[in-house]
Amino acid sequence: MSDHDVRAELAAHLRFFAQAGVDGLSRDPAWRMRPADATAEPAAAGEDPPGARATVEHADSAETLELVREDLGACTRCKLHRLGRTQIVYGVGNPRAELMFIGEAPGHDEDIQGIPFVGRAGQLLTKIIEAIDLAREDVYIANVIKCRPPENRNPEPDEVGSCEPFLFRQVQVVRPRVIVALGTFAAQTLLRTNDPISRLRGKVFQFGDARLIPTFHPAYLLRSPDRKREVWEDMKKVRALLRGEDADGGR
Repeated sequence: MSDHDVRAELAAHLRFFAQAGVDGLSRDPAWRMRPADATAEPAAAGEDPPGARATVEHADSAETLELVREDLGACTRCKLHRLGRTQIVYGVGNPRAELMFIGEAPGHDEDIQGIPFVGRAGQLLTKIIEAIDLAREDVYIANVIKCRPPENRNPEPDEVGSCEPFLFRQVQVVRPRVIVALGTFAAQTLLRTNDPISRLRGKVFQFGDARLIPTFHPAYLLRSPDRKREVWEDMKKVRALLRGEDADGGR
């Protein structure tokens, strides 16, 4: 990795942590591995959520999604580039979207087409988006990992570590009002927690200036259609927040 790449990734990490309200770091490995419960608590009604009072400098006004993609380049930062990926799957949608969906990693169809969420899970995500009176082109869609893991296995920590700075920069450029974390890996990466999605969903978290709602991944719903009702409850919270209401439907 070049010095330029190292500086760019370090700057992205620092901007992300500042936006999340972190005002210091520790080199103690035990601290680095702890769940981020203290900064990822659900926002309580009537009080400022964690990080809400922090003064944050947003991404440089010159930063664009195109520039982030250019910095990502033909990425060889982790081992996925030599494990059968066809191409990088960056992100798609409205660059000024109020709603952003973040998934785990590209699958087979995404790897072939270079667009996130175009397979069966993507078709279901499109229906979910339409159910809250939006179109797919109204939102922005990205994944934590930009390359397909072999056999669609779970992302590994070094792969997440290499890719997440670019995801954080995407979030900073788009500046959505609401973020939906789809599945365990997206929620854990964004919230810095080890909690499973089953424990995280149903809650609303503060993420910088955005509200973050974890929910089940559409691929999981294809295997467990009985959980669609819970996702619909989460999406009603999303719709309420976009309408300027609280997550319970009040103003």
